[in-house]
Amino acid sequence: MMRALLIGLVRFYQAVVAPHIPAVCRYTPTCSHYAIEALRVHGAWRGGRLALSRLLSCRPGGGGGEDPVPPRT
Repeated sequence: MMRALLIGLVRFYQAVVAPHIPAVCRYTPTCSHYAIEALRVHGAWRGGRLALSRLLSCRPGGGGGEDPVPPRT
């Protein structure tokens, strides 16, 4: 249930907020797509932590490039 709520919030962001912001994501997949995939694969707790970590690294001097969601172990 929490996973679905979090995915819904990301989808809301994609549909309502993101179209009004210039697309400058330095990662592939984008942070919002990464968040949805992380939540689907790892659930609300670990997926949420992975998504938050990814968002926090998206800053000047941070990483970039290909960064897939790690597989479930």
